[in-house]
Amino acid sequence: MTAVLDAPVCRPASVLALAPVVGADVTVPATGHSGGVAYANLDYAASAPALTAVADRLAGALAEYASVHRGAGHLSQVTTARYEQARETVRTFVGGRADDTVVFTRNTTDSINLAASIVPGDVVVLDIEHHANLLPWTRTGRARIVESQSTIDATLAALEDELASAPAALLAVTAASNVTGEVLPLARLAGLAHRHGARILVDAAQLVAHRGVSIASFGIDYLVFSGHKVYAPFGAGVLVGRPDWLDSAPPYLAGGGASADVSIDDVAWHAGAARHEAGSPNVLGAVSIAAAADELRRVGFENIGAHDDVLIRRLDAGLAALPHVRPLRAFDDGLDRVAIASFTVVGHTPRAVAEHLSSRGIGVRDGKFCAHPLLAKLGHPDGAVRASFGVGTTSDDVDRLLNALAELA
Repeated sequence: MTAVLDAPVCRPASVLALAPVVGADVTVPATGHSGGVAYANLDYAASAPALTAVADRLAGALAEYASVHRGAGHLSQVTTARYEQARETVRTFVGGRADDTVVFTRNTTDSINLAASIVPGDVVVLDIEHHANLLPWTRTGRARIVESQSTIDATLAALEDELASAPAALLAVTAASNVTGEVLPLARLAGLAHRHGARILVDAAQLVAHRGVSIASFGIDYLVFSGHKVYAPFGAGVLVGRPDWLDSAPPYLAGGGASADVSIDDVAWHAGAARHEAGSPNVLGAVSIAAAADELRRVGFENIGAHDDVLIRRLDAGLAALPHVRPLRAFDDGLDRVAIASFTVVGHTPRAVAEHLSSRGIGVRDGKFCAHPLLAKLGHPDGAVRASFGVGTTSDDVDRLLNALAELA
């Protein structure tokens, strides 16, 4: 069979990995290769591998790890300083305001559940959201679901109509789709929300590893993301945003650390981040996020964007040459995308495609990607296949994927 690379398709120039990641030299079993092959990890959107710089920073922090906030010992003081410095690093990384509160959580889902506990009113949300930015709101009984339209412009108009129809406290949107990679115009959305007296929360889980973000300049009120999406896979997430709702709401968790003074009959709660971080925090997770933020800024988002662009255009061109492959898009005008692409293959279930690719040493994601309403709306209620890239991805990885998909014809 003719490989897809022999097809008359114009591809962007080849690229190498942009930054070293842990596991880049791992080999895995593969059909026809007794010694295995190098693993092509094309599942960054699920959990990105750790940056080598993150692993190195973590190793140093482990050697001096101790309790935080209440210990007088030297290592406790060192660990506390690392943890609190991680907040400032994250604030800078996302362009936060000087008075924004930075709360460390378990992940994006946890961050949005925290947000759902502090919002004093209705929340407007699209029908195509990841479950993390849908279920916490619907569970409150105060969610107002807006149907997405065929274009981004029409979708924004529908959101504005809903916000104008009745007061709402918050507009909650996903910055970049974890299914299609399509990016929404955040500054426009923030302006839209503010015109109607609402705040905006942005689920940036799929954006912050690919694009520079500025809470202050975009006009974002709350932003959330997960460490494991930004090359810091040690079980931590972040909520960054305005302090007033956070300080006036009941603590997200009741326990030590959140409480300033406790008697049998009463409790005084802390303000600030501590109010919502009861219990011993995930210090190493926070340190890892800060290390990833530092490394991504060092690499530079201009370079990351250019690297992503070459890879996604290479993939799009290759998929277009395969008549049995059907790419997924949520919007007719969704031209701005991060390095995520989902597709189906005619005559093959998503799981069968993923297993075929795995037999060639290629890791992708299959299923509904915790976005069941969106997959159903796109006409694929049984799911699809998703390939996603990052700083450790090369053009050879993309070509291996395209060649393996060509075999399925």
